[in-house]
Amino acid sequence: MTKTIFISLPVRDLAASTTFYKALGFELNARLSDDTAASCMAWSESIQVMLLTHAKWRTFTQRPFPPAGTSGLMLSLALDSRQAVDAMNQAAAAHGGQADANPAEDFGFMYSRDLADPDGHLWAAFWMDPAPAPVGTR
Repeated sequence: MTKTIFISLPVRDLAASTTFYKALGFELNARLSDDTAASCMAWSESIQVMLLTHAKWRTFTQRPFPPAGTSGLMLSLALDSRQAVDAMNQAAAAHGGQADANPAEDFGFMYSRDLADPDGHLWAAFWMDPAPAPVGTR
């Protein structure tokens, strides 16, 4: 079996979150999804995001949900171009998320814009020049 990462995220509105992630370029993995509790959204063959209703999430853990406006992690997605980074941020804003959840960063060889999904989960959309980065950066 190919090594695969499944990222599980609790969501308030499964349908809205599924639509949001489709707008960002994720594809619905129908084999691992259902209409009531979970949508499996594929970024690639080896990266899947499980969107889980709060009730379904509770079958995995009883730990408290983080307070609104807080974050425990940020996931990063490498994109093919600066334009793709901008397009993902525009799609986030147009589909119930937040574009530029943090200030954009432009180091010339790397360009990054962060976004938040409708539940506040943070994603960094970034492009990096395939040429070697200058020594001593990041």
